[in-house]
Amino acid sequence: MIVKDIASLEGITTVIEGDAMDREISEVYCCDLLSVAMGGAPEGSCWCTVMANMNTLAVAALADCACIVLCCNAKCDDNMLMKAKNEGITVFSTELPVFKAALEVHRAIEG
Repeated sequence: MIVKDIASLEGITTVIEGDAMDREISEVYCCDLLSVAMGGAPEGSCWCTVMANMNTLAVAALADCACIVLCCNAKCDDNMLMKAKNEGITVFSTELPVFKAALEVHRAIEG
């Protein structure tokens, strides 16, 4: 599964298309504590979180996540949108809770 395929999953919409829409997703990662995600998010993962702020983008870049899915209807503010666009980080959004969003992505990865 590649990043752009996330947008085809039910209930998930694209907020910002990043520079690596054809990047392979290695696995799903769930965490809402940025310091834990910084050290624990696997390279190439799809990070599902409710943390919608500038620091989330910094951690995603540092951990080399393939993309971010903002869950529970978390919204990006204008500064986060601009930063995601400038950094080329793909951000998706969903009303689903973190676990259900991650499960959808996981099922799609597993085929």
